[in-house]
Amino acid sequence: MTESVFKDSASEGADQSGLWQPNRSASKLSQKAVVILFGAFAMVSVFTTFGIIFTLLFETIEFFREVSIIEFFTATRWTALFANPEFGVMVLMCGTFLTSVIGLIIAIPLGLLSAICLSEYAPRQLRKVLKPALELLAGVPTVVFGYFALLLVTPFLRSFIPDMSIFNALSAGIVLGFAILPTIASLSEDAIFAVPSSLRQGSYALGSTKRETITGVVLPAALSGIVASIILGVARAVGETMIVTLAAGQSPTLTLDPRVSVQTMTSFIVQVTKGDAPYGTIEFKTLFAVGMTLFVITLILNIFSFWFVRKYQEKYE
Repeated sequence: MTESVFKDSASEGADQSGLWQPNRSASKLSQKAVVILFGAFAMVSVFTTFGIIFTLLFETIEFFREVSIIEFFTATRWTALFANPEFGVMVLMCGTFLTSVIGLIIAIPLGLLSAICLSEYAPRQLRKVLKPALELLAGVPTVVFGYFALLLVTPFLRSFIPDMSIFNALSAGIVLGFAILPTIASLSEDAIFAVPSSLRQGSYALGSTKRETITGVVLPAALSGIVASIILGVARAVGETMIVTLAAGQSPTLTLDPRVSVQTMTSFIVQVTKGDAPYGTIEFKTLFAVGMTLFVITLILNIFSFWFVRKYQEKYE
């Protein structure tokens, strides 16, 4: 009697071939637990994002109750911490634009050429060494880049441009370019390396040279990934803080001259958070208005990147 019961219970976990099968109910329960756990982790990031948005939004609304939104986006002077404050965020946006453009002029060609070299020309063993070495730049603290720009790059540039200010947009932009270089190079290399070798072989079969294959076949096929890496680099450049704070200075000037000191949106946020503006004042609320503007710019860049990748992504079977 006991032996038959044991055989019946054992047969529940075995199929007709006699192989043991896991308990299906326990397996489904564990899968649900995993889904709930990872869903909770995902919701934490979602709630954090919404918390940041609501914090910025509420304080920004309070700011625009005292300052006209038209003045904020059209005025050409930024003296938020002065006795007679003026709130023309265009000045800070101009400084951010200037340093970011200089950085991208450095990072895009160097990053793209590095990606092509690693993917198409470097031997596989050399690529395994060079790519991690390039990505090590991303781990360098930005404050180190900032002091590098201030203490080494700026004196070097002033030896050629004597009338350049100690704090200037040019040295900040150049070093900013090297800071975002690993992002563009690594992601572009991944996109180029992912292009199927059959496309390359087909191009060679038609008589194309290696250069013609890269420029005419490989790069167009990897275009969506390359553009996404560049936009991610732009977002990184726009949101960079310590490099521009240390090297570009804190002089809010509406100019496109890279030789003079400028102030970016992030460097102004650093200036306010140092305690120069009492809590609850209109000067303190500018922190959230500028932060919200920076958040919207970054959001627009990410949306454009997502749209571009979805529209122009090449899919291979």
